[in-house]
Amino acid sequence: MELNGSVEVEIAADAALVVVDVQKGFADPYWGRRNNPAAEGNIAALIDVWQGSGRPVVFVRHDSVNPRSPLRPGQPGNDFQDVVEERRGKGAGPELLVAKSVNSAFYGEPDLDAWLREAGVRQIVIAGVQTNMCNETTARMGGNLGYDVLFPLDAMHTFDATGPFGWSLTADELSRATAVSLHSEKFARVVTTAAVLRGAGVEVAGTV
Repeated sequence: MELNGSVEVEIAADAALVVVDVQKGFADPYWGRRNNPAAEGNIAALIDVWQGSGRPVVFVRHDSVNPRSPLRPGQPGNDFQDVVEERRGKGAGPELLVAKSVNSAFYGEPDLDAWLREAGVRQIVIAGVQTNMCNETTARMGGNLGYDVLFPLDAMHTFDATGPFGWSLTADELSRATAVSLHSEKFARVVTTAAVLRGAGVEVAGTV
């Protein structure tokens, strides 16, 4: 996913990184064709910077209630991908694990909104899977709850999908639709990973 633009953002010292559903089950052919093979590398870069700076990190896991889903509890697909699992517990700052069974990280256990508010966090950065599903829903709710939501579009991915009337959209088309919807209605600021890293105080050469 090649994104143009040099928008600069300021990342608060206590901004929380919310890493959504980076689970092994999303590598299953069940989902179809995905986009943005660079997503995992960008997610790793964000986690490393957040943990190194002592900023809070939230890891979100989807515990599906669909008996056919690779993400259901008790299945290998429910586990986090290595890019996340090998980093959990390694940060200098606070960390939270949220388990959910719906599309929003704000409807999980423990209560994400309560945890963020108790810590005084007002800015969140969302990364993970899927762009137009749990990431978008979490961003919309975050915006409604008054958070300054940053949405680095190249630190996430989604899958081709078929909808009503025989319509279908590619993963890239769905990602663009999500970006336009979130940005135009001001639920979130859609940015790049490089912009977020620069805003967090990291020198970035070129585009991540």
